[in-house]
Amino acid sequence: MALIIEGGLELPLPRMIPVRQKFDDTQLIDITGEIAKLFRHDGQMVRIRAGSRIAVAVGSRGIHAIDRITLAVIRELVLLGASPFIVPSMGSHGGATAEGQRKILADFGITEATMGVPVVSSMETVQVGSLEDGTPVWLDREAMAADGIVVINRIKPHTAFVGEYESGLLKMVAIGLGKHRGAAAFHAAGMDRFGDLLPALGRVVLKQAPILFGLAVIENAYDRPARFEIVWNENIIGREPDLLREARERMARIIPDVLVVQEIGKEISGAGMDPNITGRSGSPYFRRQRSLRVQRIVVLNLTKATKGNATGLGLADVTTDRVVKAMDPEATWINCITSGVLASAKLPIHMPTDREAVLLALKTCARVRHPQSRMVWIRNTLALEHIWISEPLLPEMKENPQIEIVGDPVPMPFDDAGNLLF
Repeated sequence: MALIIEGGLELPLPRMIPVRQKFDDTQLIDITGEIAKLFRHDGQMVRIRAGSRIAVAVGSRGIHAIDRITLAVIRELVLLGASPFIVPSMGSHGGATAEGQRKILADFGITEATMGVPVVSSMETVQVGSLEDGTPVWLDREAMAADGIVVINRIKPHTAFVGEYESGLLKMVAIGLGKHRGAAAFHAAGMDRFGDLLPALGRVVLKQAPILFGLAVIENAYDRPARFEIVWNENIIGREPDLLREARERMARIIPDVLVVQEIGKEISGAGMDPNITGRSGSPYFRRQRSLRVQRIVVLNLTKATKGNATGLGLADVTTDRVVKAMDPEATWINCITSGVLASAKLPIHMPTDREAVLLALKTCARVRHPQSRMVWIRNTLALEHIWISEPLLPEMKENPQIEIVGDPVPMPFDDAGNLLF
């Protein structure tokens, strides 16, 4: 379909400059050694009795080296005389089936063969209590039957709501271990209540279930483990907000009229592209100070790993025909229906080529004199070290000690078919 656009799309594009953003790159190299040190210097480990069955809860998020982290925890528990086993803690992910959740863990390298302990995957739950309004609180039956539960999760800002507790240990015990039944009840309560509901659910589980401790993973701006912290049951409520603040400070940020995102995908962010980076969320309850303010977002591709799940595409203003053809509507819609964030599945205006998509975004920006548009190109919201900025951003970037200019200005490189060649 040929679009009739007043004035056409032929407007001058800004030249682009490659830059490197410098973030905190503190990283743990010896993951096994660091976890061993934490266990062996923690006097409270005497609470783990020899012969006790310990459920180790592992989630569905792609934490870097989660297989090595989990194996290190398993080994330390065995050294303490415990008999650990692994349970998936991922709500309704994996198609809300036991086998689907087992497969997610296997994709991370977590199997009975690699870990040396059973992987007990079940969607069966038991009620462990209720909230004041009568809302039932559910927990994985196998975990509840254990002598103790250890949870492993990273602490990170959530992509759909803001609160003292977002993605972390409390969400793992309250929602992840609640399996499909618990996750469905949580989402049915309404996202506007998540900030209050999460600690309320968490307190019930921490009181009624045999939760021992959580291993909190704090990541650097490159999504590598920067440090670990063991947080015991009685300290999770008080300690996690501090860890969330630390995680937020370590996150990468970008500095624009137009943001061009080369690719989005579920392995990049549960939201396809992280709202903590783009400043945009499909949830009305995501309001974060210091969020990026951008007039237009362009999405050019889906990642191969997302397998057609285009969650987050609805947060873009413009995309390409290529993205729409690669989209699996069913996978996308199921994801967004389950989360309750329907806006993430909407379809933006889609143009035949990358070039036309970028030009349309620029054309529809307010108060921009072309080619003086402030534009930023990123690979995805996880890859923010090497980016491209438009020439009008150069003066302020030179004043930023976190920015290194690594090349000269060049015209935006498009091939004859209109594909962007960054």
